[in-house]
Amino acid sequence: MTRQSDSLRAAITAITALGRTLGPTTLAQVQDLFRAEQDAYRTAQPASACDLAYGDDPRQQLDLYAPPASATGVPVVLWVHGGGFVRGEKSSPDHPFNAHVGRWAARSGMLGAVMNYRLAPEAVWPAGGEDVGAAIDWLRANAADHGGDPDRIVVIGTSAGAVHVATHLRLRAADPGVRGAVLLSGLYGYTPLEERDVLYYGPADTYPARHPRDAMVETGVPLLIACAEFDPARFQTETIAVLAARLARYGHLPRSHIASGHNHFSLACHIGGADTRMTDEIRAFIADVAAPQQESL
Repeated sequence: MTRQSDSLRAAITAITALGRTLGPTTLAQVQDLFRAEQDAYRTAQPASACDLAYGDDPRQQLDLYAPPASATGVPVVLWVHGGGFVRGEKSSPDHPFNAHVGRWAARSGMLGAVMNYRLAPEAVWPAGGEDVGAAIDWLRANAADHGGDPDRIVVIGTSAGAVHVATHLRLRAADPGVRGAVLLSGLYGYTPLEERDVLYYGPADTYPARHPRDAMVETGVPLLIACAEFDPARFQTETIAVLAARLARYGHLPRSHIASGHNHFSLACHIGGADTRMTDEIRAFIADVAAPQQESL
């Protein structure tokens, strides 16, 4: 085994020991497992543009991570962070995470965009989905100035971010403005609300009218849906329910991935690191759904 393989094996062993628990302590422990490899890119690959406003609220900003200067017309990856609807940052002086997905996109020859969005309890449903739509609109108007192809956007969300992506697909069903969507461990309306969810969605009796479950089944946007081996059962239930609903509706599954050896937090934190199993799936998905359009003769 190589040194890198030994490090990866140690990380998976540690994640397995952490089990399915959530919370800030587990998040910090997971971040520590991947901090060194993500920090290695941090100073070498800074954002190419920061705090670009896609709306009027101070939270409505995004950072860009550009591919090499010679690259133009490349696919655009928009990352929507998690945080239980109430927290999360596109970049932080304390850790490399969330920004790391933009760096991974740039290293992969794409334009990476990492957004903030308005948070609960000040911002409630459907603010997150509206912000995803507004960020996509900004990219469609401006990505070309930074080397990206505005017609080749793929949006990726994790946890609450996946919820906001799914809500965007509901709000903008007729014209979502993206070639594909990758949803990591989201909640789509198949399990009951928990206490923190109410801060965003409102009382539980309003949830059936607000969740994006039907949009997840009916959308024509290609999907890649993933969860982790050590996700809490709620997130696994939601993932499997979407897959089953899509199978019943269309007779085949959408693209999907169960990340073995990962939990709810490491599913996002490991992107761009030594374990490329999921990112290989994501890159193949992007290559398929965001291929350049062939001009008709």
